[in-house]
Amino acid sequence: MAAPFPPPPIALPALHASHAGSWIANGLTRAVAKGEAVMAAADTPHLVLNAPLVATRLGYPDLSGLDLLELFAFVHPARFCVPTPKGLAHVLGMAEPGDGGDVPMFLQAAAAVLLARCEDDDWAEREGAWSTLQSLTRLRWPWAQVLGPHVRRPEKAEKWLFSRLPEWEEAPERPQPGQVLIGEEEVRGQLARLIGEGAEQREGQRHYSAAVRRIFAPRETRGRPHVLLAEAGTGIGKTLGYLAPASLWASAAKGTVWVSTFTKNLQRQLRSESRRAWPEHREDGTRPVVVRKGRENYLCLLNLEDALQGGFGGRAAVLAQLVARWAAYSQDGDMIGGDLPGWLGTLFRSRAIKSLTDQRGECVYAGCPHYRKCFIERAARASAQADLVIANHALVMVNAARGRDHAQRPTRIVFDEGHHVFDAADSTFSAALTGAETIELRRWIVGPERGSKGRRRGLSARLADVASYDEAGGEAIEAAREAAGALPSDGWLGRIAEGAPSGPVEALLGAVRALTYARDESGAADMGYGIETEAAGLEGNFVELAQAAAQALAQIRQPLIKLGVRLEAMLEDPPDWLDGQGRARIDGARHSLAWRIDTLAAWEALLGRLGGAADPEFVDWLAVDRNDAREFDVGLYRHFLDPMKPFARTVLEGAHGVMLTSATLTDRSPDGRDWAEAVARSGAPHIEVQPHTAEAESPFDYAASAEVLIVTDVRKGDLAGLAGAYAKIIERCGGGVLGLFTAIRRLRAVHGRIADRLAREGLPLYAQHVDPIDTGTLVDIFRDDAQASLLGTDALRDGVDVPGESLRCVVMEQVPWPKPSILHRARRASGGGSTYDDRIIRARLAQAFGRLIRSAGDRGHFVVLSPAFPSRLLSAFPPGVPVLRVTLDEALQRLGHGVETQAASSTQDLPI
Repeated sequence: MAAPFPPPPIALPALHASHAGSWIANGLTRAVAKGEAVMAAADTPHLVLNAPLVATRLGYPDLSGLDLLELFAFVHPARFCVPTPKGLAHVLGMAEPGDGGDVPMFLQAAAAVLLARCEDDDWAEREGAWSTLQSLTRLRWPWAQVLGPHVRRPEKAEKWLFSRLPEWEEAPERPQPGQVLIGEEEVRGQLARLIGEGAEQREGQRHYSAAVRRIFAPRETRGRPHVLLAEAGTGIGKTLGYLAPASLWASAAKGTVWVSTFTKNLQRQLRSESRRAWPEHREDGTRPVVVRKGRENYLCLLNLEDALQGGFGGRAAVLAQLVARWAAYSQDGDMIGGDLPGWLGTLFRSRAIKSLTDQRGECVYAGCPHYRKCFIERAARASAQADLVIANHALVMVNAARGRDHAQRPTRIVFDEGHHVFDAADSTFSAALTGAETIELRRWIVGPERGSKGRRRGLSARLADVASYDEAGGEAIEAAREAAGALPSDGWLGRIAEGAPSGPVEALLGAVRALTYARDESGAADMGYGIETEAAGLEGNFVELAQAAAQALAQIRQPLIKLGVRLEAMLEDPPDWLDGQGRARIDGARHSLAWRIDTLAAWEALLGRLGGAADPEFVDWLAVDRNDAREFDVGLYRHFLDPMKPFARTVLEGAHGVMLTSATLTDRSPDGRDWAEAVARSGAPHIEVQPHTAEAESPFDYAASAEVLIVTDVRKGDLAGLAGAYAKIIERCGGGVLGLFTAIRRLRAVHGRIADRLAREGLPLYAQHVDPIDTGTLVDIFRDDAQASLLGTDALRDGVDVPGESLRCVVMEQVPWPKPSILHRARRASGGGSTYDDRIIRARLAQAFGRLIRSAGDRGHFVVLSPAFPSRLLSAFPPGVPVLRVTLDEALQRLGHGVETQAASSTQDLPI
């Protein structure tokens, strides 16, 4: 709420720049040229909002100043804010600025409001602010001197952050869940309660919810779970549909249900919806619903402590202080998609955010001084006691595959966004022997390279007490350290490019690079794209290099196995000095070792196959990964031809009930809905299980609310024509356009041609891979401004939920053909050739169309800029949706009128 008497604006110069122009307020506001704005900002620090974005608009990457987003992160840590003038105005309870010329004075007023908050007696985030400000003053944070007079010194010394964080508590292992049956009437009653009194009762949702109860029935045969494939159209309400039986079963059986998602957006939605079924806390203070992610998502307190005590320098050190402020108020310490603002890391133009998480598996578990306060351990223990665990596909598969903790092994699983399970399994069960992966393994074993800063430590440092107590264990550590010298080290890319590799693995990677370039026929190398070639027809010298590398990897794996055995022996017959925390640390080290040993074994298996007969279960290839013509990795890859085979063995066999659900689970071919492919891609046939199927059609009247326009006169390859089409469509719609591209280069080219033009019409344009903003924040900005438009790639084609006026039109720049990779070619050959491609394209079209109509009141158009759109793909769209082939001018005319007025006159196009 705004104060009744807002403070006077702060008397500091302010700068705002957009595609529409640049403005400066210093007494009066005036429009200025980019050059003048750059000179002013270089001479005097100005108030700005989102400095990296302003710098991009000005073409001045060195821009610095007083960024109000940094001030907001200090004053209100762990609070959501869309990082735009409008978003900041809303969260501060201020009137939003009218146009770009009003923004500089708004920034002055907003800064005054934030500073005044620091003086309020009821400032909720006061604790720790003064101490943090002293540290930021020493770091010469630009805001420190401004904030100083407004943040009073507390009467009592403030506690150190690590003293303020609560400790998690141990709890007994949850007993095995009871074997219960959930009745259909019980499910219907629970669903009615969750929906709420007086809410609309949808028959499709009731049918769907009743079908879901099947996965909670007792399992009849070991290794044969109940499997349900359920397709629920948009608007069915599938979240509450499966939470109703899940909550009944969890209450009756005292068991845990895992709901797995692919996108963070759905995780946030699930957390909100789950409050209808469960309270925030139980009577004993524990949480019945827990969001669980991989370790790399959470703040590592030991890494943070290192950063605060000199491990970070310059701007990264300032970021660490702001992250520490956030940590004290965070709900769960989730840095990636949690309550840490997604824009905070981009403000500092660094990768420091990632370095504050446990990216490399170096955790020392109970050996860490912050172990009892660790966010990761807290989430793991909370999930063991939870009724509902909200996770992601990768974590569920990894938990099942590693079997680290039987109590944490998911046995009742709902895979929401189930159409992504195949791709998630493909990633989880693959092997990649690359320079980047091997150098990380070297650092994990040996420790940091000379001159490296930070806490990174090798095995010797992490297990020093084991080495001093157990001679055999110490010898194994030393043997692993010595053998790891065969792995690539810093500068490996440069050495192999110069033909001077160091060690057997670098020598192999050099041969991979040379052979990949030699065989390239795609022309991608000349265009700056990554290149690849089959791991077939390899000469004897290449195979010899692979064998030498495999021997080097085996010499690393063997002492690691021996070390694991010694750690196991220490746990079975512990020394007197090994307390509970020590046992936990050694147990954690065992599991970390097992992960690395499995990785090495997979690499050896990959190399052992080279030069021999091809294994029909796998697809192997060599690749040079490049970005804008810059090489960043080289390696060998192995994927299962059908990744649902290992998925079935590791996830399905150990489960009792599994559901895959999505709005696009089946392929809608011209002949009708195809369940056969959905069944095959579930993994169930690999364990001889016949899944149940269920379907619930969307309640939306797509024929009256949407229209598909296939534009026939924008020629493929005509970049100017493509850009012009996008500009005209966005202008005609008045914003609210989501543009989907299949190539980043075309996206950037189109954005560069039209952004200024649209901005002059008051239509902001944002873009992935252009604007220095993370994808989640870009979607937040797009959702918050009905006049904004957003361009993006695959990440925006699925999982983006923008209901209402903010998304009125989806535009695809062409038919989303599959990328012709070696892996795709192999799967295409085994999956039916062009029929396989058509299934992929129809799925992508259906997912993209699903962004358009998200609620009953939504209206909009789906536009494909493709003169050659095959009619066999039209079945991807919901039945009854009008589909027309039109020129661009005709499309623009239809975009200017409401969908309802056109529905009566539109006709389905004839087949080509």
